[in-house]
Amino acid sequence: MPAKLSHYNSDGRIKMVDVTSKPDTMREARASVWVKMGPAALRAARNNPKGDPLEIARVAGIAAAKRTSDLIPLCHPLLLTHIDVRAKFCKNGVEITSSVRTTGPTGVEMEALTAAAVAALTVYDMCKAADHGIEISELRLLEKSGGRSGVYRAKKGRAR
Repeated sequence: MPAKLSHYNSDGRIKMVDVTSKPDTMREARASVWVKMGPAALRAARNNPKGDPLEIARVAGIAAAKRTSDLIPLCHPLLLTHIDVRAKFCKNGVEITSSVRTTGPTGVEMEALTAAAVAALTVYDMCKAADHGIEISELRLLEKSGGRSGVYRAKKGRAR
């Protein structure tokens, strides 16, 4: 039997999922994204005399997680109890990971994905003057826990 999509009613119309009767449980999700850039952009980002572009990306990701329900129409507004965004320089770009936690009736996967995505877009914005060819890829949920569906962990390995 195919998986049932929860954001559609029996008539196929879009609906917001009713979480009224779902119990509050601790929910956590982690996501990641890859920002690939060439050597010149990477050097410029690492040696920026005006400040660390990864720090503003980190703050942007935190702010984005808090505003996810404003961006994704059917997401519930959540009281997030923890948000962490980490960005690190790697050989060919920047790896970003996010972690979001709450205690509530619905999960925080979208908040973790939004945090990672907006952090990546911020890295692009901060570094595009050095290279408009920067690529953002591999946005994915790494893991989630809590709720009726339990634990999910992505398979190991990356496409790069």
